[in-house]
Amino acid sequence: MKELTVAATLENIPVVTAFIDEQLEALDCSMKAQMQIDIAIDELFGNIAHYAYPDGTGEAMVRLDFDEAAHMASISFVDNGVPFNPLEQTDPDVTLSAEKRDVGGLGIFMVKKTMDTLEYSRENGYNEVTIHKRI
Repeated sequence: MKELTVAATLENIPVVTAFIDEQLEALDCSMKAQMQIDIAIDELFGNIAHYAYPDGTGEAMVRLDFDEAAHMASISFVDNGVPFNPLEQTDPDVTLSAEKRDVGGLGIFMVKKTMDTLEYSRENGYNEVTIHKRI
């Protein structure tokens, strides 16, 4: 297991992405899967940076686990900010044009569609969102 703790700021999205990409490259992850994971990082870490700490800045931990037998990468995002369960968000109606669709929700929707699974838990004051992707 590899982990990184950084300030939950938008400026750290490239730091988190580079950290995960380095691990994925060592695991011979396909470019397609890596790009899908990078988009998920941008969305999930970006949500933490934007919304988890409304009164200031806090930290976020990003952790990568790899199940060799299943070829499954699991990436967790952990913060002790405002509770937020992305699984409770209503999926946007993608059959509507962009002009008619409500703002928000498209990023989480894309994460749900491109990852094998998305999980959320809140324990001891910490949010943990985990994505799983077969690589």
